[in-house]
Amino acid sequence: MRAVVQRVSDASVTYYRGGKESDLRLLPEESLCGSIARGIIIYIGIGADDTEKDAVYLADKIAHLRIFMDTQEKMNLSVLDLGLEALVVSQFTLHADARKGRRPSYSMAAEPRFADTLYQRFCEELRGLGLHVQTGKFQEVMRVRYTNEGPVTILLDSKKLF
Repeated sequence: MRAVVQRVSDASVTYYRGGKESDLRLLPEESLCGSIARGIIIYIGIGADDTEKDAVYLADKIAHLRIFMDTQEKMNLSVLDLGLEALVVSQFTLHADARKGRRPSYSMAAEPRFADTLYQRFCEELRGLGLHVQTGKFQEVMRVRYTNEGPVTILLDSKKLF
């Protein structure tokens, strides 16, 4: 399971009801599905070999990740410490393999039904740790807007590949 975590001062995600990415120029109806004030945005990619253990590990790691400033201007505080929010957006493209050719392969990404189950489990785990969680819409074309604070961007992998 892979994640991109960004510290934000605000974030929101909308999806296009009945629209496909190729139809965006037609401006299909856009619906808000998640919005937070200060906190973190988490792009989460589920791999074909991921398990519930990966979801639990990554949720705990992210919830306790010390990426917010304390009174000494050091990154010593987590989103949990400050009672902030999280916006979680599924993103299978985190498992893209672009080492060969010009078109990325997504063969390492999980199949949608399996990925959705682990995505939901990841969000449940974050909520169980005490985070207020908003989400995107799984397997839909989304538009994400946010203001990255810092900027702070952290890459994580439950298999500890990077």
